[in-house]
Amino acid sequence: MWHTKKIDDVIKELNSNASTGLSTSQASELISKNGKNSLNKTAKKSILKMIFEQLNNILIYILIIAAILSFFLGEPKEALIIFLVIILNASIGIFQESKAEKSLEALKNLSSPKALVKRDNEIIEINSEDLVVGDIVILETGRIIPADLRLIESVNLKIDESTLTGESIPIDKNSNETYEDINLPLGDKKNLAFMSTTVIYGRGTGVVVETGMNTEIGKIASFLDNSQTELTPLQKKLNNLGKQLGILTIAISIIIMVIGLIQGNDLFEIFLTSISLAVAAIPEGLPTIIAMVLAIGVQKMIKKNAIVRKLSAVETLGSVNIICSDKTGTLTVNKMTVVKFFSNNTLLDASKFDINNEANKLLIKNMCLCNDATYSENSKTGDPTEIALLEFSSVHNQKMNYKRLREIPFDSDRKLMTTVNNINDKFYSFTKGAVDNLLSLCTKVLINNEILDLTDSIKNKILENAETMANNALRTLGFAYKEIVHLREEEFENNLVFLGIVGMIDPPREEVKDSIEKAKKSGIKTIMITGDHKNTAFTIAKDLKIADNINQAMLGSEIDNLTDEEFKEKIKNISVFARVSPEHKVKIVRALKSSGNIVSMTGDGVNDAPSLKMADVGIAMGITGTDVSKNASDIILTDDNFKTIITAVEEGRNIFNNIKKSILFLLTCNLGEIITIFLSILFNFPIPLNPTHLLWINLITDSLPALSLGVDTHDKDVMKQKPKKVNERIFSNSSILKLFFGGLLIGIISLISFLIGFRKYGTIYGQTMAFIVLSFSQLFLSLSIRSEDKTILKIGLFSNIKLIYSILIGIIIQTILVTIPFFNNFFNVKNLNSNDWIISIFLSLLPLIINEIFKLFHTKK
Repeated sequence: MWHTKKIDDVIKELNSNASTGLSTSQASELISKNGKNSLNKTAKKSILKMIFEQLNNILIYILIIAAILSFFLGEPKEALIIFLVIILNASIGIFQESKAEKSLEALKNLSSPKALVKRDNEIIEINSEDLVVGDIVILETGRIIPADLRLIESVNLKIDESTLTGESIPIDKNSNETYEDINLPLGDKKNLAFMSTTVIYGRGTGVVVETGMNTEIGKIASFLDNSQTELTPLQKKLNNLGKQLGILTIAISIIIMVIGLIQGNDLFEIFLTSISLAVAAIPEGLPTIIAMVLAIGVQKMIKKNAIVRKLSAVETLGSVNIICSDKTGTLTVNKMTVVKFFSNNTLLDASKFDINNEANKLLIKNMCLCNDATYSENSKTGDPTEIALLEFSSVHNQKMNYKRLREIPFDSDRKLMTTVNNINDKFYSFTKGAVDNLLSLCTKVLINNEILDLTDSIKNKILENAETMANNALRTLGFAYKEIVHLREEEFENNLVFLGIVGMIDPPREEVKDSIEKAKKSGIKTIMITGDHKNTAFTIAKDLKIADNINQAMLGSEIDNLTDEEFKEKIKNISVFARVSPEHKVKIVRALKSSGNIVSMTGDGVNDAPSLKMADVGIAMGITGTDVSKNASDIILTDDNFKTIITAVEEGRNIFNNIKKSILFLLTCNLGEIITIFLSILFNFPIPLNPTHLLWINLITDSLPALSLGVDTHDKDVMKQKPKKVNERIFSNSSILKLFFGGLLIGIISLISFLIGFRKYGTIYGQTMAFIVLSFSQLFLSLSIRSEDKTILKIGLFSNIKLIYSILIGIIIQTILVTIPFFNNFFNVKNLNSNDWIISIFLSLLPLIINEIFKLFHTKK
C-alpha cells in the first residue's frame, strides 16, 4: 500500500523527518517494540522427533511386537536380530533427514550488513539489522537495499530487482510517482525499493516502511518456513503398500492362531509361528535397498551435471509431467544482447552488421563512448543495457579510448544521455536514448555515407522500425551524433545527425528449444513463469514453442481475480505467466498439483524459492542461482542448462522402473515365505523355517539381487513413454498376477523340500532343505524379474553382470552356512548329502523355468 501514498503522507504516518532522520531514542524505542531488521530462524527438527517419524509405521510396530514376543518366549537371538534391523532402517532414514534446511539463513545473509542512515541530523553507517521503520536511508551505486523503502528522492536511480521479480532489466525508480492500484506488481512499483536488491546507477534517499519479516524478502521467508514437505509419489505408494502388508500380516496371524488353537497346538508354538509369519511378511531390506538405489542414481546424475540434495527427488523426477520454468537465467541467458539493428534506413539481424560501413562505424563509436559501463572477458560492471552495447562492439573488435571531455548524464525524464569526446583532435557529441525523444533533436540522418535531411517519410520509417522491434519485445535505443566546434553545453543536443537504432533482449538459451521439444514428446508440458512484461515473455515463449497464441499468456494480477476453482480450470490452457509475484508462483504450483500433476519448478532467484519448495521437484541453477534458491531446491544444475533437466528426468524414469523391479522381487520372495509357513500350519506340519532363517534371507540373500535389479541397464525407449500418473498403482494387474504366481511357486517348492528332508532325517534337516530351496529359488527368479515380457535370452543373460555376481555370492554364502559346523550351530541347520543338494537345486530352478516358459507363451499369443 505504501506505493499509493505521497511522500509527505508517508513521512507523517511514520512520525519521521526527512531532513534530520529519527533520533537515537526513537530508534531504540522502535527496535524494542518491533524487533531487529532480520529474518526469523526456522526451528530445527529434534533427533527424538526424527526417530519417532522413522518408527511411526505399521510394519515397524509389527516387528517391535515380534521382537518383544521372541524375547519373552525365550528366543533372545531372534529378538536381537529384529531390533538390529529396526535400528538399521531408522538410522538410514535419520541420516537422510539430518541436513537441516538453510533457506532462511541464506535469505538472512542476503541482507546488507551496513546501511547509511540519517540519525540526529547526522549521516552515520549502522548494521542493517539495527534499522527501524521511519529511518531515512541514503542510497548509492553498489549499495544493497537494507529494508523496504518508500523513496523520497531519486536522481537517475536504477535498481536491479532480478533476483526478487525475475525482470532482467534494471528498474528506473522515481520517488515522485504515486499509484492508485493497490495490487500493482512489484516490478511496477517505481517509488519503492526492496530489501536485498542492488543500486546499480544513480543515487537516492528513502524512508524505511517495512523491516524484517514484513519486507517482501521476509514474506518469501515466511512461505519457506510455512511450506510443508509433501511425500513423493513413490513414498505415498510405499506407505499404502506398507499398510496393506501390515493388515495382511495381522489378518493371517489371527487366522493361523485360530487354526492352531482348533488343531490343539501348543500356545508357545502358535506365538512362535506368528512371529515367523510377521518376519516373513515384512520386506525388512526394502527401505535400505531403495535408499541405496537412489544414492547410486545420485552419483550417476552428478556426472550429468545435476546435484541431488534430496534422494526422493530422483524417483519423483520420473513422474514429472509439468516443468514450470523461470524465464530469466533459466530459459534465457540472463544477459541483454543486441539482436537487431536499424541503420542506413534498413532493419537487419545483428549477425549482418557490417563494421566497414561508415554509419555503422559511427554507431559503434556511439555505443562505446556514450556509455558508463565497463566490459572485458573477465569482468563487467554497470547497466546491463550498456554492457550489451560494449559486448556487441567487442564482437566486432572495436574498443574506444577517446577522451571524454563533457557529458550530460542520463535523466529518466529526458530519457537521453550525451557525451563529448575528442577523436583525432575533433570534438564529437554522441547522444543515445529513447527513439522518439532523440528524433526531436535530429535534423539530419546518415544513410549510405551521405548526410541527408531528416524528412517526415524517413522519420516515419525510423519510427515504424522502432515499433516493429518493440512489438517483438526488444528494448530499443536510438543513436545520433554531431561534430562540434565549441564545448558549449547548449550545442551538444541540437541539430543532431541520426545514426540508427539497436534492439536488445535477454535471448533464449540455444539448447533449450530442442529440450522443450523432447519434453513435449515425452508427455511433459513446459510452462514459463516470469516477472517480466507479458509481450516480452510471450515473444520468448513463442520462439521456444512453449506457446503459439497470446491467449496462452496470463498476468499475475489476473490470478488475484479468480477463485481457486476458477484458476484450477483456467490454468489448463495457460503456458506463460507474466508479471508474477512470489505468491503468484506458489499459487500456480499449488493449482497444478491440485489437478493431479507432478510439478517440477526451476529457478535461480530469491523470488523462486517458495515455489521451488512447494513443487514436487525444485530445481535451482548452480551458476547464476542465489543461495536461497539452491537451499530451497531438491536438485541443483551445475551447468544452468535446461537440457540437463530432461536428462535428469530420463534418469529418474529409469531409476523408478528399476526400483519397481526391486520391490516386485522382494515382495515375490516375501509372499513365497508367507505361503510356505501358512501351508505348513494349514496342513498341521512342523514349521519349515524359523525367524532367524527368514531374517537372513530377507536381509542378506535377497538384498544383493534386489540392489542389482535397482541398477539394471536402462531402457532406451523410456522417454517415448508418458509420465506415470500420480494415482497410478506401482504395479499393473499383470505384474500383480506374476507376483502371486511366483510367490505361490516358491512357497510350494519350499514346503515340498521341507517335507522331503523331514521324512528322511527329521525337522532340522527338513528346515535346512527349505532354507536352501527358498533362498536359491529367489536368487534364480531374480533373472526373470528383469523384464515382464522379454526372456533372459532376449535381454542377455550377462547384460546385468552385477546381478550374476549377486546370485553367485548368494549361492556361495548359503553353501558356507550349511557346510561349515560353526554356522550350522548358529543357524540350527545340517549339511545335506549330495542327492539332496541335487534335489534342492532342481526344485529351486523350477520357478525361473516356469516363468520363462510363461513369457514365451504370452509373447507368441
